[in-house]
Amino acid sequence: MPLIKSAIKKLRKDRVRTIKNKNKKEHLKDMIKNARTDQSTENMSAAFSALDKAAKTNLIHKNKASRLKSRLSKGSTTTQTVKKSTPKKKLAKKPKK
Repeated sequence: MPLIKSAIKKLRKDRVRTIKNKNKKEHLKDMIKNARTDQSTENMSAAFSALDKAAKTNLIHKNKASRLKSRLSKGSTTTQTVKKSTPKKKLAKKPKK
Protein backbone atom coordinates (compact mmCIF):
# COMPACT_ATOMS: atom_id res chain seq x y z
CA MET A 1 0.00 0.00 0.00
CA PRO A 2 1.23 3.49 -0.78
CA LEU A 3 2.31 5.73 2.09
CA ILE A 4 2.57 9.10 0.37
CA LYS A 5 -0.59 11.18 0.17
CA SER A 6 -0.40 11.70 -3.60
CA ALA A 7 0.21 7.99 -4.17
CA ILE A 8 -2.88 7.14 -2.11
CA LYS A 9 -4.96 9.52 -4.25
CA LYS A 10 -3.49 8.01 -7.43
CA LEU A 11 -4.44 4.52 -6.26
CA ARG A 12 -8.02 5.69 -5.65
CA LYS A 13 -8.23 7.31 -9.08
CA ASP A 14 -6.68 4.27 -10.80
CA ARG A 15 -9.29 1.97 -9.27
CA VAL A 16 -12.12 4.18 -10.52
CA ARG A 17 -10.56 4.46 -13.99
CA THR A 18 -10.09 0.69 -14.17
CA ILE A 19 -13.77 0.11 -13.46
CA LYS A 20 -14.85 2.71 -16.02
CA ASN A 21 -12.52 1.32 -18.70
CA LYS A 22 -13.72 -2.21 -18.04
CA ASN A 23 -17.34 -1.10 -18.48
CA LYS A 24 -16.46 0.75 -21.70
CA LYS A 25 -14.72 -2.33 -23.11
CA GLU A 26 -17.69 -4.55 -22.26
CA HIS A 27 -20.03 -2.09 -23.99
CA LEU A 28 -17.73 -2.04 -27.03
CA LYS A 29 -17.70 -5.85 -27.18
CA ASP A 30 -21.50 -5.91 -27.02
CA MET A 31 -21.73 -3.39 -29.87
CA ILE A 32 -19.38 -5.49 -32.02
CA LYS A 33 -21.31 -8.67 -31.19
CA ASN A 34 -24.60 -7.02 -32.17
CA ALA A 35 -23.09 -5.83 -35.45
CA ARG A 36 -21.84 -9.35 -36.23
CA THR A 37 -25.13 -11.06 -35.53
CA ASP A 38 -27.43 -8.49 -37.13
CA GLN A 39 -25.62 -6.60 -39.87
CA SER A 40 -28.10 -3.77 -40.24
CA THR A 41 -26.88 -0.29 -41.06
CA GLU A 42 -27.82 1.00 -37.60
CA ASN A 43 -25.80 -1.67 -35.80
CA MET A 44 -22.83 -1.29 -38.14
CA SER A 45 -22.71 2.50 -37.83
CA ALA A 46 -23.07 2.29 -34.04
CA ALA A 47 -20.23 -0.23 -33.85
CA PHE A 48 -18.02 1.87 -36.14
CA SER A 49 -18.70 4.94 -34.03
CA ALA A 50 -17.95 3.06 -30.82
CA LEU A 51 -14.69 1.71 -32.28
CA ASP A 52 -13.62 5.19 -33.40
CA LYS A 53 -14.35 6.66 -29.98
CA ALA A 54 -12.48 3.83 -28.23
CA ALA A 55 -9.45 4.39 -30.44
CA LYS A 56 -9.64 8.16 -29.91
CA THR A 57 -9.58 7.78 -26.12
CA ASN A 58 -6.81 5.13 -26.27
CA LEU A 59 -9.08 2.41 -24.94
CA ILE A 60 -7.91 0.26 -27.86
CA HIS A 61 -5.18 0.81 -30.43
CA LYS A 62 -6.16 2.61 -33.63
CA ASN A 63 -4.96 -0.28 -35.80
CA LYS A 64 -7.12 -2.71 -33.84
CA ALA A 65 -10.11 -0.45 -34.39
CA SER A 66 -9.47 -0.30 -38.13
CA ARG A 67 -8.93 -4.08 -38.28
CA LEU A 68 -12.24 -4.74 -36.51
CA LYS A 69 -14.05 -2.24 -38.74
CA SER A 70 -12.62 -3.94 -41.82
CA ARG A 71 -13.71 -7.38 -40.64
CA LEU A 72 -17.18 -6.11 -39.80
CA SER A 73 -17.59 -4.50 -43.19
CA LYS A 74 -16.49 -7.70 -44.94
CA GLY A 75 -19.26 -9.51 -43.12
CA SER A 76 -17.09 -12.27 -41.73
CA THR A 77 -18.47 -13.83 -38.59
CA THR A 78 -15.18 -15.32 -37.46
CA THR A 79 -12.11 -13.38 -36.48
CA GLN A 80 -9.65 -16.09 -37.36
CA THR A 81 -8.88 -17.28 -40.84
CA VAL A 82 -9.47 -20.94 -41.50
CA LYS A 83 -6.31 -22.79 -42.38
CA LYS A 84 -6.71 -25.24 -45.21
CA SER A 85 -5.70 -28.71 -44.21
CA THR A 86 -3.18 -30.45 -46.39
CA PRO A 87 -3.13 -34.23 -46.66
CA LYS A 88 -0.47 -35.82 -44.50
CA LYS A 89 2.21 -37.82 -46.20
CA LYS A 90 2.40 -41.46 -45.23
CA LEU A 91 5.78 -42.53 -44.03
CA ALA A 92 7.26 -45.75 -45.29
CA LYS A 93 7.46 -48.42 -42.62
CA LYS A 94 10.86 -49.67 -41.65
CA PRO A 95 11.40 -53.38 -42.26
CA LYS A 96 11.63 -55.48 -39.12
CA LYS A 97 14.86 -57.36 -38.54
